[in-house]
Amino acid sequence: MINVGIIGSGFIGPAHIEALRRLGFVRIVALCDSSLADAQDKAQALNVPHAYGSVEALLTHPDLHVVHNCTPNHLHASINRQVLLAGKHLFSEKPLCMTPEEARELVALAEQAGVVHGVSFVYRQFAMVRQAASMMRAGDIGRLFASHGSYLQDWMLLETDYNWRVDAALGGASRAVADIGSHWCDTVQFVTGRRITEVMADLSIVWPTRKANMAGNQTFSHDEHAKYEDKPVTTEDFGSVLFRFDDGSKGSFSVSQVSAGRKNRLMFEINGSEQSVAWDQEVPQQLWIGHRAQANQLLTDDPGLMNPDVADSAHFPGGHIEGWPDAFKNMMAQFYAAVLAGRMPEQPLFATFHDGADVMYIIDAIVKSHQQQRWVRVVR
Repeated sequence: MINVGIIGSGFIGPAHIEALRRLGFVRIVALCDSSLADAQDKAQALNVPHAYGSVEALLTHPDLHVVHNCTPNHLHASINRQVLLAGKHLFSEKPLCMTPEEARELVALAEQAGVVHGVSFVYRQFAMVRQAASMMRAGDIGRLFASHGSYLQDWMLLETDYNWRVDAALGGASRAVADIGSHWCDTVQFVTGRRITEVMADLSIVWPTRKANMAGNQTFSHDEHAKYEDKPVTTEDFGSVLFRFDDGSKGSFSVSQVSAGRKNRLMFEINGSEQSVAWDQEVPQQLWIGHRAQANQLLTDDPGLMNPDVADSAHFPGGHIEGWPDAFKNMMAQFYAAVLAGRMPEQPLFATFHDGADVMYIIDAIVKSHQQQRWVRVVR
């Protein structure tokens, strides 16, 4: 059995625990939170045997093999650093850290530690996304012409929607782009096999001031009797980005956390000289394939219809819908196969610290582009 410790028990920590338990050969032995009391409450609720109130204490747990960092953004770099220096295999929530400088440091530390390292870019793990990437590698799509799409949500639509992510000190200098645009960039780079090299961005704040619940309640817990205080907003709610790939092809994407009715709609379309493909995360089992001289197709996540090299990413017969939790399981299965082997694979299918850092460099260029109102090269 592989023994795992989880740091952070908000929304995403339990999602990690559920996916890991589905693997069958991983044991969650400890949970760490900001206080021992909180950790004990969550550990009991999630049936985790041990609880810790600090990272230092967690890292002393006997025979601990892997740590998952599921904390808020501003804690990622320091905790990742601690875990790597302790020599543990490490899976980090995204973003990897808050700055490009931290990203370079963490990549170097991970390499020096010789551990297996991963970052939670989950959308590349959907069966139909991996199918699109396989088609690209096989040449079915042809020469890459353009890539475009969006990632739209509505959870920050109202003036009274407030969350720690709005605070740049906790969430980072970018919000919508860093939070969800990062997923879009990783997914499309994975599918196309290309790297974004230059960006031109225009970002927008729709609520320059938001009303935060003085009781501390955040988004999703609206209270008609709540008392609010005004909080200035410096991070974007919406953004549009033009970009150039390393092969000369181009594209664009938009991100929004204020698009009413869009709950979690990551969508991309890839146009090539032979075919187009398009995918929508809110209808994840379908891949649209576009043709010029024949009828368009809708491919579903039936292992018998998929390319053989990616058919293992769909686990049930066609018609049995698989979604976000199943993609999360795919990601964990790939990461823990590397943990079992004791080393990083030559061509990992899961996102590594290198991928996490790469997206940090793209986000940094996007923020600079908006500030300087010009094209900015991604510095890697």
